[in-house]
Amino acid sequence: MTRNEPRVKEVDEKDIEVSNKPKEWAAGIPGVYNSMKPAIEHMGVKRTLQTVLKMNHKDGFDCPSCAWPDPAKRKTFEFCENGAKAVTWEAAPVTISSDFWAEHSTTELRERSEYWLGMQGRLVEPVYKPAGEDHYRPVSWDEAFEIVGNKLKSLDSPDDAAFYTSGRTSNEAAFLYQLFARGFGTNNLPDCSNMCHESSGWAMGQTIGIGKATVTFDDYADADLIIVMGQNPGTNHPRMLTELEACKETGGQIVAVNPLPEAGLKRYKNPQKVKGVAGKGTEIADQFLQIRLGGDMALLQAVSKRVFEAEAKNPGTVLDHAFLEEHCEGLDELRDYLMTVDDATVVEATGLKIEQIDELAARYLAADKVIITWAMGITQQKKGVATIKEIINLLLLRGNIGKPGAGASPIRGHSNVQGDRTMGIWEQMPQSFMDALGKEFNFEPPQEHGVDAVESIRRMRDGQVKVLVALGGNLVSAISDTQVAEKAFQNTDMTVQISIKLNRSHLITGEEALILPCKGRTEIDRQATGEQFVSVEDTVCAVHPSWGSVEPVSDNLLSEPAIISRLARATIDGRIDADWEGFEKDYDLIREHIAKVVEGCEDYNQKIRRKGGFIMANGPRDSRTFNTPTGKAVLTVNDLEYLTRPEGTLILQSLRSHDQWNTTIYGHNDRYRGIKKGRHVVFINPEDITDLGLEDGQNVDIHGVYDDGVQRVLRAFRVVSYPTARGCAAAYYPEANVLVPLDEVAEGSNTPTSKQIIVRFEKSTHTAPEAYDSVATVQASDAEPDGFPTNGTTPAKKAEAANA
Repeated sequence: MTRNEPRVKEVDEKDIEVSNKPKEWAAGIPGVYNSMKPAIEHMGVKRTLQTVLKMNHKDGFDCPSCAWPDPAKRKTFEFCENGAKAVTWEAAPVTISSDFWAEHSTTELRERSEYWLGMQGRLVEPVYKPAGEDHYRPVSWDEAFEIVGNKLKSLDSPDDAAFYTSGRTSNEAAFLYQLFARGFGTNNLPDCSNMCHESSGWAMGQTIGIGKATVTFDDYADADLIIVMGQNPGTNHPRMLTELEACKETGGQIVAVNPLPEAGLKRYKNPQKVKGVAGKGTEIADQFLQIRLGGDMALLQAVSKRVFEAEAKNPGTVLDHAFLEEHCEGLDELRDYLMTVDDATVVEATGLKIEQIDELAARYLAADKVIITWAMGITQQKKGVATIKEIINLLLLRGNIGKPGAGASPIRGHSNVQGDRTMGIWEQMPQSFMDALGKEFNFEPPQEHGVDAVESIRRMRDGQVKVLVALGGNLVSAISDTQVAEKAFQNTDMTVQISIKLNRSHLITGEEALILPCKGRTEIDRQATGEQFVSVEDTVCAVHPSWGSVEPVSDNLLSEPAIISRLARATIDGRIDADWEGFEKDYDLIREHIAKVVEGCEDYNQKIRRKGGFIMANGPRDSRTFNTPTGKAVLTVNDLEYLTRPEGTLILQSLRSHDQWNTTIYGHNDRYRGIKKGRHVVFINPEDITDLGLEDGQNVDIHGVYDDGVQRVLRAFRVVSYPTARGCAAAYYPEANVLVPLDEVAEGSNTPTSKQIIVRFEKSTHTAPEAYDSVATVQASDAEPDGFPTNGTTPAKKAEAANA
């Protein structure tokens, strides 16, 4: 089914509705209703059943949203609200017609919101925007590959190109993609992990020798204590709530550490249990520590200090001496440093009371098996790497790595972002991988490290990266400093997007631009040798197959492996010993090479065909072995640093609404936080509203407070009185990205600091926009007195003029 006329109206942010208070529980019957209603409306009953009943099953497809692992024994309904919405977004059989491109210019489409763009339907034909033109036009597949291949071959250096990857990409496609890039001659392989869990990889790699979780799925139910830091499972990975509930039912405890109270960490109504439907459900958090943004490092150091103090009072009974002596180094240095950390500093940094910190320490000391789990609330801080090192310190002190029911558990945000890294999607792959890759395909891979996501934007901005090829994702919206990112995209010679649906990165383009439509994970993938499957790796290192279950929305679509193989044939055919044509026909050939290159994937074709797949080896988890220079886990000393704010400012964090997944907007409601019909809101503690002279419900302009000479502003955002931590505020991602300077990154990992944005507020004289694309983001050096760029061409200025 195609449609020429859009059936989606923009949301008028002036009509935002705010309930009196946020929800006190998550899921239940409303979760089921909000999963199935859009699915049936957009896909129909038959296609809905063909998808949701196959999602996360051993003979079905892996959920295209989060990377939460699957149990050994699957339930009939092994999906959550977020997963159902992701499948509906991908598998709904509505497509964009050829006429659409003639009717809508890129300038016009830039005025539209991400929600509107996504709701136009699936992309089903390659389209090309020539230099100097404002419209895409349909082209054949052959023509599209020729255009891209000729452009790449014309570059002065392979490093003039960057190859971005989204976490939705399969292992097979990721392996081919990195082979294509390295065969072309560059390690410029930025990916979405650069913007989310890169801090985890850096911290864990340096301390325990692997940047992956050291727990299994079953460890959650077996833990005595789970500390949940900087994450919101109820919205971002709802199936995790089931395992937190399982922990509670076996006598375990949960502690939530977060600036905002989240419904899913208060109470969970499991819709597959009677008490979740007819009863009150399960109270999840036994303790809620409402920490100030950036205070996590101080909290962790304070708890570790109390572990040492307890050991001093009762020598030999608190620390796991046998484990520490055999497997760890740095104990004495850590003890000496932590004794200098004073409680007054910790209280100032965290906003907590000493009694709350003592209670957390007592819970930790009483528990034999502890899991600490975290997400982007930790990783997207300036001291994110150091904070995660403190998590590792605390776990190591009592031997909570390498035993059942215990360990470190970073929660990956996207379905295969971890698998992509395993397959070589990283600008800094170890030499052992590069040597194996070169040997397998008879070429010399490039040796110089490539660029990550932030550095790619810098080099695009400066004219050093001239071509961007993106395998999925929506980089221009996902990355920080939106206006800088948009100018960087527009400064390239060509942007190429391999995508399922229309998004903003298709409209902020280089001089030339192509969109190459691909099949989704839900769709059956037939090639010359028969029906194919792909594989993915979840957040606990489990690798499993994924089979599409519904017919593709168009016969003209190609799979990701097919698109990459044809791009490689058009660009580097014959340069390396790679059977690109064979890879497209038979994915087993790809896996045969993976088995010879990727450590832990030996006999890949055999292991992936086991029922449910297989588990990747993990030294710290499996055998308490650590791939560090000394072969031991490293207890580290990290100088305490926390964020302070000037008077009259708040620390703002970006977060997702309940009706979105990354930059994909499913709707304009945030059910658990009580927001309807809009996204232009800022959540502020009621006492801070009073102190700042603001009023609940008024419109304000939010200004980033940095001394780099650039003005970054969000116009006409509605103040929502909300029980955030004092001194802190929150606004939705990706809208808030405009406030984060490109150079504000986590130390070591280069991850944007989206959880530590210093902002001030002014009463707004602007009218609320209809779409986030219309938010004003202006460079001070280019500004007129009214605050808008002088060229008069941005969506922000057009919307402002129209509203005036």
